[in-house]
Amino acid sequence: MAQIKDVAKQAGVSVASVSRVLAGHTGVTDVTRQKVLDAVQALGYRPDLAARRLRSRRTDTIGLIVSDIRNPFFTEVSRAVEDRAYQHGMRVILGNADEDPQKEALYLDLMRDENVSGVILSPTLPTLARFRMHDYPFPVVLVDRCERETVADAVVLDNADAACRLTAHLVEQGYRRIAFIYGAASATGRQRQEGYMTAMAAQGLETLAKGVPATADAARTAARELLQGPLLPDALVGSNGLILLGLVEALREAQLVFPEQMGLAGFDDLPWTGLVGPGITVIAQPTYDIGQAAIELLLQHIAHPSQSVRRVVLRGELRERGSSGRRMV
Repeated sequence: MAQIKDVAKQAGVSVASVSRVLAGHTGVTDVTRQKVLDAVQALGYRPDLAARRLRSRRTDTIGLIVSDIRNPFFTEVSRAVEDRAYQHGMRVILGNADEDPQKEALYLDLMRDENVSGVILSPTLPTLARFRMHDYPFPVVLVDRCERETVADAVVLDNADAACRLTAHLVEQGYRRIAFIYGAASATGRQRQEGYMTAMAAQGLETLAKGVPATADAARTAARELLQGPLLPDALVGSNGLILLGLVEALREAQLVFPEQMGLAGFDDLPWTGLVGPGITVIAQPTYDIGQAAIELLLQHIAHPSQSVRRVVLRGELRERGSSGRRMV
């Protein structure tokens, strides 16, 4: 059975360098890290994790708790986190909270029991409302969901700005009665609703915002109600990819064609959004970058526990397609 000294010899580095790579330390060059990982794979080396835990009182494991793994956004974030963790010789425990604060709390307890080195968390609103860093024995990085006043490392999209730009685009295209369907259970949905409200107010337009669970089924039901009302909206906007899918399904059920009869736009540039009809106008999030930035913040905090809180705010890209074509009055 290969030992750590064999890995060091194979990689042409010191035993200390191998230990730093396997421990996930950031103070190692990418070249050295890759040499060690290649040697580990070639020799089939398996470190004694139990012994290492006893020595260091920490693990080479991080936790990732997402709010809904069915949402393609979180699938891509998870991929980015796992990719980077692998490069640092670390493992990932994935928990899917299903937008349920109780299930989320159980996963956080599991992370404590597993003595993880840190956690990346996309919190539900109740958890975010009472979030305090000192409540956890490990560093936490919030991803996608964070209020402005929350004191924690975080990686988020500028949600209000993105929704404001998306709504302003529809207004510029001649749409006036714009309905905004958003995820009511998350800070992200509320921030995007705020951006929509800002854009509508700037033009003196009446708002029509409806909060729903962030699922295609809930969005489809909400859209049905709007489309059966006495005064039809002339455009629908969904605050994430699942909600946008529900809006498309509702429009098809009602046999309404976009953009001729109804404008349509939303968040998340998923593979299908460019294939449906003339293509759907979306805000594309730098999803993989969000996941990578989150784990980089976490690894840095693990290596330097006293470092100050940092927040990374990324900008979404407006991708205009046929679904928001100019409205013909």
